[in-house]
Amino acid sequence: MPVQTLSQPPFAEVGCIAPDESLISKGSVQETGFSLHKRNTVEAAHHPSPFRPAKNLGFVNLINDIFYFYENKYEVHSKRAGSACFKRRPEQQRKLVQMNADALILAADSALRTLWAQPRASRATPRALEPAASLTAAEQREAAALMRVNHVGEVCAQALYTGQILASKNPELRAKLAEASREETDHLAWTLQRLKELDDRPSLLNPLWYAGAFAIGYAAGKLGGDRLSLGFVVETENQVEAHLNSHMQRLPAGDLASRAIVQQMKEDEMAHARMAEREGALPLPGVVKGMMSAAAKVMTTVAHRV
Repeated sequence: MPVQTLSQPPFAEVGCIAPDESLISKGSVQETGFSLHKRNTVEAAHHPSPFRPAKNLGFVNLINDIFYFYENKYEVHSKRAGSACFKRRPEQQRKLVQMNADALILAADSALRTLWAQPRASRATPRALEPAASLTAAEQREAAALMRVNHVGEVCAQALYTGQILASKNPELRAKLAEASREETDHLAWTLQRLKELDDRPSLLNPLWYAGAFAIGYAAGKLGGDRLSLGFVVETENQVEAHLNSHMQRLPAGDLASRAIVQQMKEDEMAHARMAEREGALPLPGVVKGMMSAAAKVMTTVAHRV
């Protein structure tokens, strides 16, 4: 049977994902470390490579296969010339499970509350101990732009956690994710309140940001399972922490109110990442981390202005 490419998910065999060859042995199902090999298949001359050209690559299917390999659901079928071919175990079905009516209602409710309702914080807004200094017009605009970006991040956090909660079948994990989501609701309320104090508005593209983050959270949980879903939590929160650190450097020195909010947000995000690690999060492959970082860069750049 000819080896199929990753852009053809219904077939049983795939041939692009190549772990460190020193770790591979025929029939092994325990591989965890891997990278995308430059050769898409054993016979590269007859099959397209994921590195050329982009139009030949089924992007969603590629990520789908990465998730399932990472969960050890492929066995090594053959290898040649530094490439490895993996055969999908027939019992594994690579598809998203449709949400039932209750899940759809919960998803819609979360979206409506996040995007158009007034969020209610369970904790008081963090306040600076010292009196706030007055800001110049330029400083106020910059502080507002940064807090708008932070507000977008909290919109995405609500969407990500909602998708992960709906995808998980583990009641204990759903409870932990819901608790983290409630803390993110505090952040959502704080950043929105601060935007109003700075006489500015949230991003006009919040519905788009929400939809993208929800899709990632739900797909990660359904395609990769709870441990990979938690891996997304760890990587997301680590990137958010770095992003908040940069905001602490960019916020005007006199904007103590925004600084107090960002500091508390940073502490909460770090706690969420550690929670996910304790629950058994899998580290994400570098290609996925890179795509997440690139998407975050686009979002923060656009949200700074729109």
